[in-house]
Amino acid sequence: MPEQSCPECGASLFYDTSTKRYACKGCGLYVTKDELVNIRDKLHSNMDESRKKRAQQSEYLEWWLSSKK
Repeated sequence: MPEQSCPECGASLFYDTSTKRYACKGCGLYVTKDELVNIRDKLHSNMDESRKKRAQQSEYLEWWLSSKK
């Protein structure tokens, strides 16, 4: 299994087999696999929304600058 990285700080995560949880060596995040997946999905969807918004702003700016006023 490849080494996991923390979605909060980017440090290495290690898996604690006794509790079946991931622990971050950097920030102390302590989550189950399902919680880790949910955090990553939420961060991914937030990034998608911000990219979409930036694309819309860029398209509007391009239109605004190209129009003859």
